[in-house]
Amino acid sequence: MMPDNFVSPQVEINEALVTSALLGRGLPSEAERHLWEAGLSYHLDDIAEHHLREAEALAPGHAAVLIGLYRFYFYKGRLAEALDVARRCLLKAAQENGLPADWRCVRADDAEFGGYEDILARFFLFSLKGYAYLQMRLGQTEEGRIAVQKLLDLDPTDKIGAKVLLGVLDRMGQDDE
Repeated sequence: MMPDNFVSPQVEINEALVTSALLGRGLPSEAERHLWEAGLSYHLDDIAEHHLREAEALAPGHAAVLIGLYRFYFYKGRLAEALDVARRCLLKAAQENGLPADWRCVRADDAEFGGYEDILARFFLFSLKGYAYLQMRLGQTEEGRIAVQKLLDLDPTDKIGAKVLLGVLDRMGQDDE
């Protein structure tokens, strides 16, 4: 299990992804309004979640909606629900990138993972990073390690900081000094 005082190293899906025209394309204006309202009512859990669910009903599977749900559950500490959404983000990112549905089967040459400019490839990497981190936090350290290793295979220059997660895994169980 992850230490309670461990601060997530940028595991939230990057803000640029949320605002990207590429990931936001095709979002109905009413769904966008609900995402906006969810953000404004973030401190009111039931109301914010209601708006997120309304956005999801209007745009099921849309990347912007999935990212909103992920971030809501993540920051509210509802990690099992965030993990479910991270899995959905991975599937969406795989679909958008033309990748295998199983992230374990993705190869480094399947997309421009090394080019940070490719927003769809970044969406996949950040989704996998969130998935890895949540697995670690929920005590599934071996699954988290496998996902981190996949991140490093896809992004050997480690532009998204997967080595930080690997370092945490390697230090787990050791006495703090």
